[in-house]
Amino acid sequence: MTASVLRAGFLTTVQDLGRIGSRRFGVSVGGAADTHALRISNLLAGNDEEAAGLEITAGSVCLHFEDQRLVAWSGGDYEVVVDGHILSPGHSVVVGPNEELSISGPRGGCRAWLAISGGIDVPSILESRSTDLRAKFGGMEGRELQEGDTIALGKKSNLTESWIRKLHERRIASWAAPYEWTSPAMSEPVLRVVRGSDWGRFDDRTHSALTREVFAVSPASDRMGVRLEGVELKRADESDLVSEAVAPGTIQVPPSGDPILLLGDCQTIGGYPKIAHVITVDLPIAAQLRPGDWVRFREVSLADAHRLLCERERDLQQFRCGIRLQTS
Repeated sequence: MTASVLRAGFLTTVQDLGRIGSRRFGVSVGGAADTHALRISNLLAGNDEEAAGLEITAGSVCLHFEDQRLVAWSGGDYEVVVDGHILSPGHSVVVGPNEELSISGPRGGCRAWLAISGGIDVPSILESRSTDLRAKFGGMEGRELQEGDTIALGKKSNLTESWIRKLHERRIASWAAPYEWTSPAMSEPVLRVVRGSDWGRFDDRTHSALTREVFAVSPASDRMGVRLEGVELKRADESDLVSEAVAPGTIQVPPSGDPILLLGDCQTIGGYPKIAHVITVDLPIAAQLRPGDWVRFREVSLADAHRLLCERERDLQQFRCGIRLQTS
């Protein structure tokens, strides 16, 4: 079965949780810019968490479904409509055969993730169905969706079929994921960071500037990284650096002094000094930054970063259990 793309939006791609284990070959992790949002959406659609879904970046998207499906979404402040019904983030909804789902916006934030029961059935390359736009592989032939595309959908699970039967009358589920998980966009975002490996290459004045000043998101931002403008971050030394591993969340400082916050499509190594690293639980907020937004940074300890991640994973396990109870 398939879904047809009637409108493709500004940048809509097929993404899953990324290409884990291929960085040693120079292949970016990629995947959804907010893997937590995609995991939640997949659970609400009755999928495995690693199933491929759609990442929507601005614009108007409209899909026409060939058969009955369960869908869910998370992300920025978008308006999602199914057969005249507005679908809030974090809820499951049944889309009937020959019905349309439209997504427009955002009024706030930058991206949204849509999960469809059965997942998107595109070829797996290096154990992932994610689209790598720079290398031009994965997803829909390594490109963004276009109007007129036909998206192949996987087989619905028995669990999904059961959910659809239970939701036949009301269409939209009464259960939902926590709001802070499904709507991470903020009007005044603050990203928590831990010190990077090159923290000592910057003096106290620069450390203070990073955590006290506000930075503007540059229009030259994309899935590879968020370029920031504001106070210049100056190195205390000019020694040459050897290129080292970088990862999503790394904050690099090029010679211009304007920091770059790396996202999922970032390169695997880099030669700019790494002043800090955004903690994993705050990457969903970073994924919602768009040109013109302002962002601040706040330092936390590595122990706090680890604790917050463990707490989120514990809460996610409880959510999985809750979903099973709601749908049993």
